[in-house]
Amino acid sequence: MSAGTVDRTDGTDEAGGPGGPAARRREQRGWYFYDFACSVYSTSVLTVFLGPYLTAVAKAAADADGFVHPLGVPVRAGSVFAYAVSVSVVVAVLVMPLVGAVADRTGRKKPLLAAAAYVGAAATAGMFFLDGDRYLLGAFLLIVANAAQSVAMVLYNAYLPQIAEPHERDRVSSRGWAFGYTSGAFVLVLNLILYSGHESFGITESQAVRICLASAGLWWGAFTLVPLRRLRDRKAAADGAGGDRAPGRVGAGWRQLAATVKDMRRHPLTLSFLLAYLVYNDGVQTVISQASVYGSEELGLDQTTLITAILLVQVLAVAGALGMGRLAQRFGAKRTILGSLAAWTLTIGAGYFLPAGEPVWFYALAAAIGLVLGGSQALSRSLFSHLVPRGKEAEYFSVYEMSDRGMSWLGPLVFGLAYQLTGSYRDAIISLVAFFALGFVLLVRVPVRRAVEAAGNPVPERI
Repeated sequence: MSAGTVDRTDGTDEAGGPGGPAARRREQRGWYFYDFACSVYSTSVLTVFLGPYLTAVAKAAADADGFVHPLGVPVRAGSVFAYAVSVSVVVAVLVMPLVGAVADRTGRKKPLLAAAAYVGAAATAGMFFLDGDRYLLGAFLLIVANAAQSVAMVLYNAYLPQIAEPHERDRVSSRGWAFGYTSGAFVLVLNLILYSGHESFGITESQAVRICLASAGLWWGAFTLVPLRRLRDRKAAADGAGGDRAPGRVGAGWRQLAATVKDMRRHPLTLSFLLAYLVYNDGVQTVISQASVYGSEELGLDQTTLITAILLVQVLAVAGALGMGRLAQRFGAKRTILGSLAAWTLTIGAGYFLPAGEPVWFYALAAAIGLVLGGSQALSRSLFSHLVPRGKEAEYFSVYEMSDRGMSWLGPLVFGLAYQLTGSYRDAIISLVAFFALGFVLLVRVPVRRAVEAAGNPVPERI
């Protein structure tokens, strides 16, 4: 396939011009670095430190019965983190459609990506001031950072169909995830050194945690400069222009969302994939955000054990993402994702039976998660990129991101409610098995080759 074929995804480039092979590879390398930048937030903040720390801060503010009262509503302190994650997702859902529509109608993804990334990075850096009983500050910063990350990922993912030929996308997407897990592992090593040796550094445990949180924001902001230098904006597709729907008007974004949803009804097989992804990814996102809380509160594991376990996830996720990318080249993305969902179902089911106070079993669980985590996410992204009509990448990826993060409020909400009602995180985790099992069944029913053809895209040899 020629470079000109790829360039027709944005309708502006010519073969040998800015969209030639060398320029495309340069953009791909820059694109990888946004994963390198933002994954530290997902790993150090969302997965490792913030859940247990915000829970401890909320408990410090709780009454004798263990409840805090934001806006006069009684909330068990142990549920604050899960509820804040759910609220952040709702906020993201309200913003993502507008951003996706504006990006496609103007072709200016890069400044929007910069704005979302730096809002998230600033909120994360502000977590340094989360101490004492300031659980409301912590919840607010989490909501802002998590919503900003979701919006940024809409724009980041929308570049994939524009910078990679169809047969390249599994590889490019997997490398992006591998870059992210590499940075997450590296920063976690630094976090572990600081946290475990905080006394020798002359700081308290709380200060060490807050430094780890804030440093993730600084890392996120610093390395976002790389993709901002290498990625380029494309002109909006001709069919993306639209009468009175001026891109600068807020109402235009919502009208465009309605048009996108209407357009997606013309692609029911794409919607079928999104439904399956929505279900199983809800389970994935809940595991990511709640694993450290489960380990600390239910299994009684210390912070050092949790950091080491998540570090193990990061290291194995690099190998898992690259390995599953190769499996996809041999067996196709759909079959490889289905295999990963079967592994997820068995792994999370086993997590229910983990004995408390025995780190070795938690490490085994972390290893199993790491091997399937990156690959299932990377291949889902690349598979969806084949189902997107040309010129509508950001719009469709805004809906995808709602499935990825935006609609992933149900898992944390169910997790938080289960703890609210039972007081046991062990009872909450078993509910996640249903997300993976149902997602498997729904994905089996999606005829992906027909879906790619229906979207008007060339069908790869293996998909």
